[in-house]
Amino acid sequence: MTVPGLVALIAIAVVGLVSALIGSYGVRMARSTSDFLVASRTVGPVANASAISGEYLSAASFLGIAGLILREGADGLWYPIAFVAGYLALLLFVAAPLRRSGAYTVPDFAEVRLGSPVLRRLCTVFVLVIGWLYLLPQLQGAGLALTILTGLPAWSGIAGAGVIVLLTVIGGGMRSITFVQAFQFWLKFTAMAVPAVVVLGLFLGAAGTFDRPSPPQFRESTTVQVRTDVVLDVAEPVRLRAEGEVDGQRVRGDLLWEPGRYEVTEDTTLAFAAGAPVPTVAGAPPTDREWLAPLTGERDHQLLEIYSILVAGFLGTMGMPHVLVRFYTNPDGRAARRTTVHVLGMIGLFYLLVTAVGAMSRFYTPQLLVTGETDAAVLLVPTSALGQNWAGWLLGGLVAAGVAAAFLATSSGLVVSLAGVLFTDVLRGRWTDFRLAAALSTVVPLGLALAVTRLDFALTVPLVFAVAASTFCPLLVLGIWWRGLTATGAVAGLVVGGGLSGVAVGLSLFAVLPPGWLGVLLYRPAAVTVPAAFLTMILVSRLTRAAIPYDVDRALLILHAPERLGLSRDRLDRPGQA
Repeated sequence: MTVPGLVALIAIAVVGLVSALIGSYGVRMARSTSDFLVASRTVGPVANASAISGEYLSAASFLGIAGLILREGADGLWYPIAFVAGYLALLLFVAAPLRRSGAYTVPDFAEVRLGSPVLRRLCTVFVLVIGWLYLLPQLQGAGLALTILTGLPAWSGIAGAGVIVLLTVIGGGMRSITFVQAFQFWLKFTAMAVPAVVVLGLFLGAAGTFDRPSPPQFRESTTVQVRTDVVLDVAEPVRLRAEGEVDGQRVRGDLLWEPGRYEVTEDTTLAFAAGAPVPTVAGAPPTDREWLAPLTGERDHQLLEIYSILVAGFLGTMGMPHVLVRFYTNPDGRAARRTTVHVLGMIGLFYLLVTAVGAMSRFYTPQLLVTGETDAAVLLVPTSALGQNWAGWLLGGLVAAGVAAAFLATSSGLVVSLAGVLFTDVLRGRWTDFRLAAALSTVVPLGLALAVTRLDFALTVPLVFAVAASTFCPLLVLGIWWRGLTATGAVAGLVVGGGLSGVAVGLSLFAVLPPGWLGVLLYRPAAVTVPAAFLTMILVSRLTRAAIPYDVDRALLILHAPERLGLSRDRLDRPGQA
């Protein structure tokens, strides 16, 4: 193993060890079911905001957003905007009422509000589907990081992350991972802030610029190994040496690529000289000036895709189970609102740093534009900018620690939220055990991550958010703010929204999508599936208005009354309370 690989491996191991030690502190404090599920509702706003931010800023955020900026430029900015804006929607519509509901999980809330066992079981299914789908890229991100940084096989990173997450969760549940995730957020923030400042300083010192009508250039002689078939756009003539298959022909030797499009098959090696223009994956902006301008790619219906991304991020955040469960841990609704405000500031600043690193990676790691493996940009920027020396290796080790914190924090939160649902709704009798629920929550996505080819973060994460936005967002918004919602309407809306978005996910991951607007909506379905779910819930509830719960006014009073009146559900349910 190389020196930078050894440094990265040590950094990852230290993060795992420190996380385990901090988690053991929570283990000593976890004594009850409430400790395991919601940390006995005693987490303050700043600590909870740190834990939420650590949980929310996943491997997809740490690696995928920078990769999107590297590849898409200005068009990639819509993703972090959507993900940050989702917490504004949470603040406005959900955070405080959800805390006052006194629920432990989303199925709990559904039953408290509408009293339907069928709805509760359906919510349980969607919590598991969304959670497992979102765990998949987190675990695969661990495999990617370990492979890029150390050269070890991807399965070892996936398995190692799964084991560490499981041990942390079964030790102390929510009480345990709250401390761990708060630590991991500040580690991630540091691991992104330091490279951003260093690399940006080097870029400005070199008088670098992207405002030019030409493609990026290789800063030094570079050899690129193409691992999957790729179609490349060449904007300027480029000389290279190739060994493999190009445009269906075996080649071995020097080539001159004129401007145009070239098909390169897997296991082909391409060698470029220093100063050569960089070919880019087809569909991405080929020149720096186009990269800086919005809507310059070749994809059809880009505005429709952008609107759908914004809908998925803005409304999907409030439907993510691991995000929602955090608001149950606040002492009251006021603390939940304050927590959300802190989170907005924390994740907003983090995404600014990620954007800066993604932009700088176009200058320092342009070879990733050839292979399309742009998710690795953050991992490779330190040594590319500082060189193969101790400064680059140590900065790379810090980034490795941040990546480890990213996939561990999000995976832990997902496992806790999934285990809470399995514990309260699925396991029965002698199988009712939180630790068994945590094990089941981990095993399924772990098996999928080991079996499925690694998926692009830019594809999988927005699809998961689209499913969440099409199911739990309508249920929560209408359940909190509209007294006319019925259990039948909620079930119908979940089936329509979840069914349509589920079909889109399946086709996007495993089929070739048709061209035109239909393909865009299958790839980014939220623009259609979210309105369909809302409309279905409203129309069916109107048709079944006779089934509106008799205690709806009491339920809404609990959700909206200020805490000082003492009407929140967990207070009303205490012995001696009315």
